[in-house]
Amino acid sequence: MRHFTNVQDIGPLDRAIADALEIKHDRFAFSDLGRNKTLMMIFFNSSLRTRLSTQKAAMNLGMNVIVLDVNQGAWKLETERGVIMDGDKAEHLLEAIPVMGCYCDVIGVRSFAGLKDKAEDYEERIINQFIRYSGRPVISMEAATRHPLQSFADLITIEEHKKVERPKIVMTWAPHPRALPQAVPNSFAEWINATDYEFVIAQPEGYELAPEFVGRAKVEYDQRKALEGAHFVYAKNWSAYRDPNYGKVLRTDREWTVDSEKMALTDNAFFMHCLPVRRGMIVTDDVIEAPTSLVIPEAANREISAQTVLKRVLESL
Repeated sequence: MRHFTNVQDIGPLDRAIADALEIKHDRFAFSDLGRNKTLMMIFFNSSLRTRLSTQKAAMNLGMNVIVLDVNQGAWKLETERGVIMDGDKAEHLLEAIPVMGCYCDVIGVRSFAGLKDKAEDYEERIINQFIRYSGRPVISMEAATRHPLQSFADLITIEEHKKVERPKIVMTWAPHPRALPQAVPNSFAEWINATDYEFVIAQPEGYELAPEFVGRAKVEYDQRKALEGAHFVYAKNWSAYRDPNYGKVLRTDREWTVDSEKMALTDNAFFMHCLPVRRGMIVTDDVIEAPTSLVIPEAANREISAQTVLKRVLESL
């Protein structure tokens, strides 16, 4: 595997899950694979789980790790072509990227959507520039439209906890005070659509995702109806995708907050969220603290998804 940006890159999901569970059984079985190899992790945006889990995964494989926080201890980087650089950005990404490639063997990039220009976001300009100009394998640590390491960890978690062969999975929109990208819901939908699970996306009018990510999922505008008989409930906020409201918050009322009354409509479903989560907005305390909450095991599996991906990339070098 050369690059990792979406579900297609991982290959057959049954093999990927088997590899992940093998790694989880013994995280240090391949500790020589990354000897004398360096992972550079580049963050244009904040991170907790992604930073810690990916760094730990690389260390499990014997890799050296360099972490660069852009705009915090490095030159501010210009990302647009054809600009006159007379502002506060001292270096262009087109020079910075190949320089970064000189110092490492694998590059991880985290760069969120700007939520101002849909075309720019959905073209994935930043991560694609790293793929084009770095000369190194590139791993997405969340890009503008996808978060594949999170979705892979989500799928591992579902496989570990499912009680029926073909569970019903509901991804439900929930309120948030700020505009958030569509990357996590896009990616989760893409990965679940690659399985044979029953899949429902529940959201209010105006929050429809891009059709290429919705795929075969059933779209439901009645949250309670969607939750009936669910085995897994994945709650997540996202801003509007459709023009002219791209990147906007259309509502913040708590009618869509996941609470115990709604979870009672399910088939004793597990609750999932990628974290960080706004308690009282996305989910109530009693739901996220219930024995059926998987948010911590889900976060723990971020190490496993990252290590599985890094192992495959190292094997291709």
